[in-house]
Amino acid sequence: MGTVNSRDVITLLHGAGGSYMHTLIREVFIRLSDGFGEVPLDLMDDAAVIGNTVFTTDSFVIRPIFFKGGDIGRLSVTGTVNDIAMMGGEPIALSLGVILEEGFPKSDLERIVDSIRDTAKEAKVHIVTGDTKVMERGSLDRIVINTSGLGVRPKELDHDIETLRKTRQPRDWLVPLNIRPGDKVIVTGTVGDHAVAVLSSREGVGFESNITSDVAPLNGLMLNLMEVGGIADAKDPTRGGVADLLQDWSEKSGLGIYIRESEIPVKDEVRAAVEFLGIDVLELGNEGKAVLAVSPEYVRDIMAVLHSHPLGKNAAVIGEVRKDIEGVVMETVVGGERYVGRPLGDPVPRIC
Repeated sequence: MGTVNSRDVITLLHGAGGSYMHTLIREVFIRLSDGFGEVPLDLMDDAAVIGNTVFTTDSFVIRPIFFKGGDIGRLSVTGTVNDIAMMGGEPIALSLGVILEEGFPKSDLERIVDSIRDTAKEAKVHIVTGDTKVMERGSLDRIVINTSGLGVRPKELDHDIETLRKTRQPRDWLVPLNIRPGDKVIVTGTVGDHAVAVLSSREGVGFESNITSDVAPLNGLMLNLMEVGGIADAKDPTRGGVADLLQDWSEKSGLGIYIRESEIPVKDEVRAAVEFLGIDVLELGNEGKAVLAVSPEYVRDIMAVLHSHPLGKNAAVIGEVRKDIEGVVMETVVGGERYVGRPLGDPVPRIC
């Protein structure tokens, strides 16, 4: 009997946000695209745009389901809201699909639903429809949540298209094709918090941390930033982290990105954790941060808005877009340079 090639089966890496997942999407799922919509499936962004409607869907399989700073309920609302906000849309309504394992405690379910309700209220979105399924004991790891979301162009930004093109981006929505040489790369806060918080909440990991997850809806902050203008693209560095995000930008824009390690905000406890674990903080997932590509003349005003907001107080300019380099290059703290490749996947599995 022949052996099965590892390339012919699905592994955890195929869902971890790095090169394995991107390859799987290109080789299998992209065949579903027929180019429909203003931002169609084959652009491989976090949401699609059809007319003036933004549509996205996401499934959550995090372990553990309750972690330092959040839970699977808060995460499910946040993740979907943020995917819409990163496109430049205003989230309006969400669906909620819940798959439960037989024997799941009703008290835990009620706690999760309360968290969903509270986070939806915080994000000013509505849960409007849903579905529930139960599977046999042992056939599912406790609970899986799927949320889909609808968003629209923010009313405050519903200018004529020519004004949008002059003051914000060449296209109507935030996509990598808008990025131009000279754009500054901004991260809205410290990176790696979510992955370290989730990992330290797992039994038997072997280290303790007081870091809490950054999981938070960013749509209010993004609306404030878009009112300033100058944003070419925005993306939340979830699975695969900042490294995967910047590689995605570089590949889709055809431009190089240069960043400085000394400028990347990282909490001391997160830095200590990644050094202990031997992993790259740039590859860790985040759930309450955004990375922005911003026209240079707007950077000062963008940074002022960020630093005045609780979710942006640790924001920093970490680099810029360049046409004289390829891929993503980082100036290290010791003065050298290294290439930042796309990770195989997030080094911490099942963080969302």
